[in-house]
Amino acid sequence: MIEDFKRFKSGTDIRGVASEGVPGETVDLTDEAIENMTAGFVAWLKDMTKKTAGKLTVSVGHDSRISAPRIKGAVIRSLTSFGVSVYDCGLSSTPAMFMTTMDLNCDGAVQITASHHPYNRNGLKFFTKKGGLGGGDITVILNYAQQGVALPKAEGKAAPVNYMVQYAQRLRQLIIDGTGQTQPLQGLKIIVDAGNGAGGFYASDVLQPLGADITGSQFLEPDGMFPNHIPNPENKEAMESISKATVSSKADLGVIFDTDVDRSSCVDATGKEINRNRLVALAAVIALEGNEGGTIVTDSITSRGLNVFIEQDLGGKHHRFKRGYKNVIDEAVRLNNEGVNSPLAIETSGHAAFRENYFLDDGAYLITRLIIKMVHLKRQNKGLESLIETLGEPIEETELRLKINTADFKAYGQSVIDGLQEYAKQQGWDIAPDNHEGLRVSFSKDSGDGWLLLRLSVHDPIMPLNIESDSIGGTKAIASSLYTYLQTCDGLTITPVKEFIG
Repeated sequence: MIEDFKRFKSGTDIRGVASEGVPGETVDLTDEAIENMTAGFVAWLKDMTKKTAGKLTVSVGHDSRISAPRIKGAVIRSLTSFGVSVYDCGLSSTPAMFMTTMDLNCDGAVQITASHHPYNRNGLKFFTKKGGLGGGDITVILNYAQQGVALPKAEGKAAPVNYMVQYAQRLRQLIIDGTGQTQPLQGLKIIVDAGNGAGGFYASDVLQPLGADITGSQFLEPDGMFPNHIPNPENKEAMESISKATVSSKADLGVIFDTDVDRSSCVDATGKEINRNRLVALAAVIALEGNEGGTIVTDSITSRGLNVFIEQDLGGKHHRFKRGYKNVIDEAVRLNNEGVNSPLAIETSGHAAFRENYFLDDGAYLITRLIIKMVHLKRQNKGLESLIETLGEPIEETELRLKINTADFKAYGQSVIDGLQEYAKQQGWDIAPDNHEGLRVSFSKDSGDGWLLLRLSVHDPIMPLNIESDSIGGTKAIASSLYTYLQTCDGLTITPVKEFIG
């Protein structure tokens, strides 16, 4: 029996070591642990739905990880042992598993995934019709697992369901409806890099049937060892790979997904990346159509140029919030509940959630919306990049990660931020008025021409430091200004800043 289930909590997910092979890492996502946590989910779902376990229907899917078959077996064994009816959806994207609660009327859904993390890791994500579970819900589930769940035993049934066919059809229909054509992608070459995750279906089941030439698509076959590159749109090697493939294939667009397809990014015909601030800007253009003056919620590290683009060029409002895709989504939901028109929540990592799509962070849905816009622009002999021509982009940007060397790292990290706020006031620095996370400070043209954000990592004893400048040498100038303060922080490893300054 696992003594402390809390160690499996990773924000709004459950994660752990699921496979042998990495030195120094021992498998802790055992069958017993998985079965206990699944039982915890059943107990939680019973509480939420007011149904007995025998009246519950739960779908189960997984990404391409090598531990997926074993873990799926443990999840289904646990569910059916309480009389739960199970839809075994096999290889699936994470967003598709949420959609089973809508299209298949499931009470809950379980996705077995660890996103872009190494092949030996795996985990569980849970959904209901209200969306993904929050961190508090995960805590309750793990507490149930810790204490043991006293649920009556029964005999449930598991049936295979190929829901991805229905999910792909929905995306195709969106493109048909959005363009008014039955073969709207005829004459377009769009290639997909699935990184050997679950996203290969998008090329064969969405793009190709609508007329797109997908020749040159790569790594579409599921392979849980991820032999070609990390399936992560934020990974430099992954983005270089899709950029090269797009150019060599002479494609109009290159698309890349993470392992479980809740994140995506793309590159244009020249191989230029449309990710991070550029992707946020493009999604904002689409989201604000019909939502004039709407509020776009982003994470905290978006650029100064993006703020200008959203508020001045698009006439919207930019609400910069905390890192973490669930934080951003929850904030957009909160704003809408308060009567604020907020059609999009998006993180620079590639998590994008449209209000029109249940505020579900769905990489395939984002790309589908971009492709619809692409078809309309093609009629004007324009490309997607024409929509963000006025986006101001920084000349320099960097992220440095500073390690906290104290046991209570969250308390120490907050003390560093509090101290920086006082120091910034003493220096007369321009503190951002909308700090929802850490401290963001702007610097004038003669003091670095940019900004810095020092914050505390959501889960780890790390303080990420993001710096951006619109001038050559500006990031070093800003880092040098901060370094004087950081030297007073004895519990912080500031070597990365010292090395960056040079």
